[in-house]
Amino acid sequence: MNNRKTEACPKCGSNDLGKGEHAGYALMTPVNKMSFGSKIEYLLCTDCGYIIESYVKKPQKFKDTI
Repeated sequence: MNNRKTEACPKCGSNDLGKGEHAGYALMTPVNKMSFGSKIEYLLCTDCGYIIESYVKKPQKFKDTI
């Protein structure tokens, strides 16, 4: 998520964006694979709260799950 291309909120047009994350019990875990999973990171508008993008921080943990 470091190569951010989004510069404005598609809902309200604000340029005030921020990053946040789910952690703890809100981890995303792979299906049919033993793993502790990964935190979920979000790009969001700090004016209206719209979540623009979301990513797992460790995508490699989800390889070979399909």
